[in-house]
Amino acid sequence: MVKVENLVKRYGGIVALDHLNMEIGEGEVFGLLGPNGSGKTTAISCMLALLKYDKGKIEIFGEIMRPDSYNVKRQIGIVPQNVAVFDELSVYENIDYFCGLYIKNKSKKKKLVSDAIEFVGIGKYTKMKPQQLSGGLLRRLNIACGIVHKPRLIIMDEPTVAVDPQSRNKILEGIQELNHMGSTIIYTSHYMEEVEQICTRIAIIDGGRCIANGTKEELKSMIKTGETITVENITVSEEQLVGIRSIQHVFDVDYKTNVLVIRCSSARHNLVRIMNYMQENDISFGRVFSELPTLNDVFLEITGKQLRD
Repeated sequence: MVKVENLVKRYGGIVALDHLNMEIGEGEVFGLLGPNGSGKTTAISCMLALLKYDKGKIEIFGEIMRPDSYNVKRQIGIVPQNVAVFDELSVYENIDYFCGLYIKNKSKKKKLVSDAIEFVGIGKYTKMKPQQLSGGLLRRLNIACGIVHKPRLIIMDEPTVAVDPQSRNKILEGIQELNHMGSTIIYTSHYMEEVEQICTRIAIIDGGRCIANGTKEELKSMIKTGETITVENITVSEEQLVGIRSIQHVFDVDYKTNVLVIRCSSARHNLVRIMNYMQENDISFGRVFSELPTLNDVFLEITGKQLRD
C-alpha cells in the first residue's frame, strides 16, 4: 500500500532522510519508531507530498505520490500530534467541516459525521466548543476529524499524548477497530507498550535510515538481551559487581540507588545462577523479578538511545 524507495531529504547541510526504504502492506497497523530528530515527521510529510524531497520515490495505493495526487489524498486520513481543530466551531461543526473536505453529498456526509461521533464516544459533547473539553475528549475529537471520511490509510502521530488512562484505552481500542474495519494505519508513539499492543509490524528509524523492521517477535530476536533481571533494595560492592559481571551469560550490569539491573543473553537458569551468587556472597536484597525482552530493550540496544532523547 505504501512504498518508500531511497528517499533523501536535506535541509541545507543537514541530511534528514538518508536513502530511507520502507514498505507498508494493506491491512497493517505499522509502528514507526525513532528518537527525536530521527526523521519520522519528515518521512510522513514527504509521504503526504507536503515536503519536496531531493531524491527517491514514494508510491501510495500503487500510484506515485505528488502534490496534486488528489485522488490518493482523498483516501488518506491524518491525526496530527498537535490537536488541529477550530476553536470557533462546536464539536459537531468541526467534524462536519473536515468531512466536507472529502464528501460533498449532504446525506452521506451527515451519516459519516454521525458514525464518527459514535465511534469515538463524544455524542454527549457535540454542542460544546473544543476549549470546553478535557484533554482526552479533545484527542477523541481530533481523531474523529481525521477518520470521519473512512479513509483507506490513516496516519496517527502520537494520538495518546497527555491523555488519561481511560481515554488512552478508548483510543487504542478504536485504532484496532478501525484496522478491523479495513483501514491500514501508520502509528507513531513514544509509548512502547502501546506499540506492542496494537502494531502488527514495526520499523525503527534513526539518522534518517530504517535500521530495523519486522514483527515485535522478529525485532526482539535481533538483540542480545534475552532476559532482564531486576533486584531491588540491594547493596553491593564494586568487587561483587565484578563477580556478577563474570557470571555466565551476563553481559551488562547497571547499579543505581540500590537497584541492580542485570541483562543476560538467552539461556536457561539465568535467575538461578544470579540467586546462587547472592547466597554464596551473603548479599541481602528485596524484590526480584525477571522480564523477557521488550520493545524498549530492542530500541535501546539497536539505537543506543532512550526513546525520549
